[in-house]
Amino acid sequence: MENPFKKILHNEEVPKVLRERVINDISLIKLSIDVADLFVIKYPNTIGEFLDTESKTIKNNKKEK
Repeated sequence: MENPFKKILHNEEVPKVLRERVINDISLIKLSIDVADLFVIKYPNTIGEFLDTESKTIKNNKKEK
C-alpha cells in the first residue's frame, strides 16, 4: 500500500478555502469538547458541591438551635 502522505508537495500552498474549512472543523471539535466537559463534568461537580454545602449548612443550623 502506498503512503498518501508522500504524495503531498512540501512547497505547494494549500487553498485558502480548504485551510479555512479545516480550521473551522477543528474549532467545532474543540467547542464540542468544551461543551461536553461543561455539562458532563463541571456542572454535576458544581451542583454536587452546592448541595453538599447546603446540607452542611442545614445540619449546622439544626445543631445551633
